[in-house]
Amino acid sequence: MLTANLRKMASEISRRKIMQLGGLGLPGMLATPRLFANSAFGAEGDGLIAKADHCIVLFLNGGPSHLDMWDMKPEAPREIRGEFDPIASSLAGVPVSEHLPRLSQQMHRATLIRSMHHSVNNSHAAAVYAALTGHDRGEQGGGAKPSDNPSPGSVLARLRPAANRTLPYISLPYKTKEGAGGPLQPGFLAGFMGPTFDPFWVLNNPDAADFHVDNLSLPEPVTPQRMNDRSKLLTDLGRGLRSGREPSLSAIDDFQSRAFELLTSDAAQKAFDLDQETPEMRARYGRNIYGQSTLLARRLVEAGTRFVTLSWAPDANATWDTHGDNFNKLKKVLLPEFDAACSSLLQDLDERGLLERTLVCVLGDFGRTPKINANAGRDHWNSCYTVMLAGGGVRQGFVYGASDRTGSVPAESPVSPGDVMATIYRLLGVQSTTQILDALGRPHEVVPQGRIIDEIIG
Repeated sequence: MLTANLRKMASEISRRKIMQLGGLGLPGMLATPRLFANSAFGAEGDGLIAKADHCIVLFLNGGPSHLDMWDMKPEAPREIRGEFDPIASSLAGVPVSEHLPRLSQQMHRATLIRSMHHSVNNSHAAAVYAALTGHDRGEQGGGAKPSDNPSPGSVLARLRPAANRTLPYISLPYKTKEGAGGPLQPGFLAGFMGPTFDPFWVLNNPDAADFHVDNLSLPEPVTPQRMNDRSKLLTDLGRGLRSGREPSLSAIDDFQSRAFELLTSDAAQKAFDLDQETPEMRARYGRNIYGQSTLLARRLVEAGTRFVTLSWAPDANATWDTHGDNFNKLKKVLLPEFDAACSSLLQDLDERGLLERTLVCVLGDFGRTPKINANAGRDHWNSCYTVMLAGGGVRQGFVYGASDRTGSVPAESPVSPGDVMATIYRLLGVQSTTQILDALGRPHEVVPQGRIIDEIIG
C-alpha cells in the first residue's frame, strides 16, 4: 500500500512541488541540487595529470585596453601611446602601466600573452563566447542558448568534480548582460550539457554590510534539525519509489541529499563569510564589489570549489568598454580597483601555498583600437590584445608573443582564444579533444580548434 501511494504521489507531484513540500522554497533549493549531478552523462577524464586543481577567471568584461595596461607603446605617436607612462615591474624588461603599481610587483609570478587575436566579429557577445569557451559562434548576439558549447567551469564540474561536497562551479557577482537590459551573455553556462552544470550564481554584493547568499540560506524559521528531518522524509520517499522499480525523481536522489548537506554545512556557510577576514585583508583587495568578489573567489577555492568566474561588469558596456573618456575611467576607477584585487589575489594565494595549484586567468573579450578616437576613447579591437595567466603550472616571469610597434596585430606567435582555452584545460587535467555528450548522447570535443601553448607551461 505504501509503495502504491508513493507511486501515485510521484505521478502527481512535480519536482517544484516536492521542493516546496520540503519547506525550502525555490530560492534555497531548486538551483542547488543541479550542481551535483556530476555523473549524469558524458565522457570521463582521460587520466591526464593536472597541474592545477582550481581556477579563478577574472573576466574584464567589455574589452580592456592592452595599450594602457601591459603592452604599452611609449615610442608610438601620442594618438596611439595615450596619456599613461610605463613603470618597471618585478619582471626585468617588462614594464606595465603606471596605474598598476601593485600588480607590477607580481609580474614575476605571471605569463603575459601579448599576441592574442581572433577572427570573431567585434561584438561583445560573440567575443565573450569565444574567450570563455574557445569556440566561435559566428554571430553578433542573441544571448546564451541551450545549444552553446559549455563554459570550462561546467566542463570541470562534469569531468573533475571536487573531492568534497562543495559547489564545483561558481559565477559572480553579476549575470552580465549583452547590453543594459539585454539577454545574458553566452559563455558562462553549460549549454548543451544541460542546466545541471550551470554555475551557482552569487549575485549579492560581497561588499554590502548585509551580504549573504540567498541560495544557501535556510528560510525562517527552519532550523538545521528540521532540515535533517525533511531530508530523511524525502529520502524515505525516494527509497519507496526505487523499491517499486520506478525511476527516482531527481529531487529526491543523491543530488538532493547533497543540497541538504550544503544548507546545513558549517564549512559551506563559512566559505561565504567574509567577516572572518581581517579588516586589513578586506581593504587590501578593495572595498568595492569587484575587490570583495575576488577575495570571495580565494575563499571559495580554499574551501574546495573547482572553478570561479568573476565577470567585471553588470552589462557589456558598463565598465571596460571605454569608447569615451578612456583614460579618466581607467586611471580613476578601473585600473586602481583591478590593481588592488588582482595583485592581492596573487600575493594572497602565494602566501597561503595555494598559487601552485590554483590557475589565475585574467581574460577579456578583445583589446582596444591603437588610435584614440574623437571621444578620447578606444573602440573594439579583436586583431591584437593581451591576457595574463599565473599559478597552476604556468611558467613564471614570461612573455609569450609580441605585437607590432603600434599594438595593432601580432608580430610573432599569434594566439587565439581556442589556444588559451586548450591550454587552460590542459593545466586543469582535461585534454582539449576530450568528448562530452550532450543531452541526446551526441559527442562534442571540448575545444577542437585549440592548440596547447606548451611554451607557457612551467
